[in-house]
Amino acid sequence: MRTKHFADGKNPGNGFSLIELVIFIAVVGAAVAGVLGAIDFAARSSPDPIVEKQALAIAESLLQEVESMPFTYCDPDDPAVSTATSTADCATPEAMGPEAGETRYSTTTPFDNVNDYNGFTMTGIRDINNNVISGLDSYSATVTVTQAGFGVVPAAEGLLISVTVTGPGNISTTVAGYRARYAPTAGP
Repeated sequence: MRTKHFADGKNPGNGFSLIELVIFIAVVGAAVAGVLGAIDFAARSSPDPIVEKQALAIAESLLQEVESMPFTYCDPDDPAVSTATSTADCATPEAMGPEAGETRYSTTTPFDNVNDYNGFTMTGIRDINNNVISGLDSYSATVTVTQAGFGVVPAAEGLLISVTVTGPGNISTTVAGYRARYAPTAGP
């Protein structure tokens, strides 16, 4: 019986040769190694998701603390705080940064206005009583408050609050929020 051959000399139906199979395995092996190498690199260079989530939680908490403070023309200790329509009406006009003696942790002269937090930093996350929170001592936070308009609120009546938290491995998270002045209003 005669076998039928094609012009290239191959016999149909005999499958792959050993050489073709070895070359195929080598090519597929190299491709799989390349893909696995890329996945390994991405996994090793990506930040720790737990540290990122913790930094975000700290930043959001501190931003909420700052945003909940009054934003008035006068320092909240000023008698004209609830009636002032400009800083000219104040004995103690509110300015960026804390007034003398004010700190976040003081029970007698605590931060009492959004502006007081401008430039605030802490190394090792602390509660309002200045106690280091266990497990968060390798994080740090910085607050920046700047005048900024948004929507219909002019720059003189609005603030941009940015909170940056840095955690282990130099992972950094920044959150920002706006605060508008609603003055004159009743003081705190």
